[in-house]
Amino acid sequence: MSELVTLSKNGDVAVVTVNNPPVNALSPGVPEGILAHIQTAAADPAVKAIVLIGGGKTFIAGADIKEFGKITSGKKTRDVGLYPTLLAIENCPKPVVCAIHGTAFGGGLEFAQACHYRVAAPNAQIGQPEVKLGIIPGAAGTQRLPRLAGVVRAAEMCAMGNPVSARQAHDWEIVDQLIDGDLLTGAIAFAREQAASGKPPRKTREIADRFGDAAENAKGLAELRKQSAKQWRGMQAPLRAIEAVEAAARLPFEKGCKKEAELFQECLFSTESKGMIHVFFGERTVAKIPDLPKDVKLIDIKTAAIVGAGTMGGGITMTYVNAGIPVVLKEVDQPALDRGLDTIRRNYGVSVQRGKMTQAQVDAKLAMIRPTLNYEDLKEADIVVEAVFENMELKKQVFAEIDKVAKPEAVLASNTSTLNIDEIAASTSRPQMVVGNHFFSPANVMKLLEIVRGKQSSQEILATSMALARRLGKVGVLVGNCWGFVGNRMFGPYMREAAFLVEEGSKVQDVDATLYEWGMAMGPLAVGDLAGLDVGYKVRKEAEHQIPKGMRPHLADNHLVEAGRYGQKTGAGWYRYGKGSRTPVPDPEAERLIAEAVQAGGVKQHPATKEEIIERTIYGLVNEGAAILDEGHALRSVDIDIVYVYGYGFPAFRGGPMFYADTIGLKKVYDRVRQFEKAHGFWWKPSPLLKRLAESGQTFAEFDRQKWGAAE
Repeated sequence: MSELVTLSKNGDVAVVTVNNPPVNALSPGVPEGILAHIQTAAADPAVKAIVLIGGGKTFIAGADIKEFGKITSGKKTRDVGLYPTLLAIENCPKPVVCAIHGTAFGGGLEFAQACHYRVAAPNAQIGQPEVKLGIIPGAAGTQRLPRLAGVVRAAEMCAMGNPVSARQAHDWEIVDQLIDGDLLTGAIAFAREQAASGKPPRKTREIADRFGDAAENAKGLAELRKQSAKQWRGMQAPLRAIEAVEAAARLPFEKGCKKEAELFQECLFSTESKGMIHVFFGERTVAKIPDLPKDVKLIDIKTAAIVGAGTMGGGITMTYVNAGIPVVLKEVDQPALDRGLDTIRRNYGVSVQRGKMTQAQVDAKLAMIRPTLNYEDLKEADIVVEAVFENMELKKQVFAEIDKVAKPEAVLASNTSTLNIDEIAASTSRPQMVVGNHFFSPANVMKLLEIVRGKQSSQEILATSMALARRLGKVGVLVGNCWGFVGNRMFGPYMREAAFLVEEGSKVQDVDATLYEWGMAMGPLAVGDLAGLDVGYKVRKEAEHQIPKGMRPHLADNHLVEAGRYGQKTGAGWYRYGKGSRTPVPDPEAERLIAEAVQAGGVKQHPATKEEIIERTIYGLVNEGAAILDEGHALRSVDIDIVYVYGYGFPAFRGGPMFYADTIGLKKVYDRVRQFEKAHGFWWKPSPLLKRLAESGQTFAEFDRQKWGAAE
């Protein structure tokens, strides 16, 4: 306790400091330490007021999320500890002033609200982000916050989970004073003022004049419910947060807290919360590579070179520049280079229009890009990233050229999304320096980076790529070298089943709407139009020889491509698109072409139920994911989940495809896969791992633990 929380004095003001680096999380011992020291100070006649502050770079950034997992797994009983702790702090007879710097999030803000007054550094942030873990504030945060900020503002903070600046919090009367200069000095002075006023400490729970007009609140909450349903599609926690805040305005504090506790408990034990907590820890787990020593020396990446200024090359260039790494950008001719630079300028221009960047900031970033047509200009780069068209011969040719000029210690990375990294590496004299760095489009926005390990990729190269991913603001996931790696290999069955469902009689818009409502960021057929149907067509044509005789190939999407419908790029694919529009519109002509193709193929028609649409597509992901896991191309099932949440718009509240399968039960998934195999043939051959786990009553999570000897 003495190490986690300390007590000191500045004259007649006691200072309670939290020291639980790196973010002063409310781990066991921290809440108890804070309360014990406040009670000690309260009993000291020489102390007139108390300041609560965080040591290091922040106040309290939130709860220790591991504790939630202990509760839901049965390792720990439901802990009601924070509520009485905060009540005891609020009942302190001497003024307690919370001094906020860095962040006061979640439980940290709940502690701050239980203090009698709050002061903050101007650049601090506060927030109730619990909804991003599928839960709501559980220590009276939904009850005290509306007493400070009003009902609608409090509900918005709890339901949307976004941080609020200290200045905004001051305007909303959550923070009483902003402190310029030294925060502790200002907080002590403020505390002395409160003690000298002679007034009893102000208890947040007793503030009753900020709730606002009931009719206006009802209107505002109705709009917020619509907004929440749109942003958090399929989730319950945002609606429960609004319900809890609403209770604060109509119930006494104690009864409101009881209602909050009931809703918190409901959320905490939901699969929604378990899925989001799985993703939270999964993002940290994928950074740990069991067979990669922690002391591997990293290559210092100070400069980068990108070969190819197309859509991907431009986005990758922006990613590096945004991270402060200068880029040499190479193209084959001046027109292609000019087009690439123009696209980068337009993308940055959008950021200026939206107020996210100033023109001066954009100009500084553009100045970090050095365009060139010559390979010689790549010779000083610490990393060279190839981002040319997805064609093996072209990539091998580019790598052979890079190999001639790049310095010996440079990382040579390919942005290939499907191709064999070993074959690419073989075109160089240093295959140990070659690695896959598969960015996702748009590369400057998407968080996922698949890091593809070749047979000869050195530990130094892999460790450098993982560290570089973090520096670029990406979540790096190490994957094996198979066609499509993890993400695109699994995406094949998902897209295949979506197309087959249409061929069998389901409407294009019904397939997409079902999966969108289920939580996917986009429907699969709309994704096909976005990516370009011609891309998948070329891949399928190359692989058609693998389809057993008598099994139907893709009919409808092949027919659409052969009719010149490539998707958004041509204004028509599965849908049609207005000029300059990305909005898909159901198209009778597409329906006619689909009907023409399936009639020629003799496909039996039976429109699928929503349940079948979900099972055919999602179980297709799971079965292929199990094969990838069994083959060792993914280290753990959680790695697959993170790939899909961050790279393919899989809903975080479902935890990723493998976690979702665990929640459904692998026996149920396996039995359904066998039924699909019987109905649809070789496409649905069950993965051996799925079969083994289902028949033994195990889960993918247990497979991970057995393989690596530790929980995720």
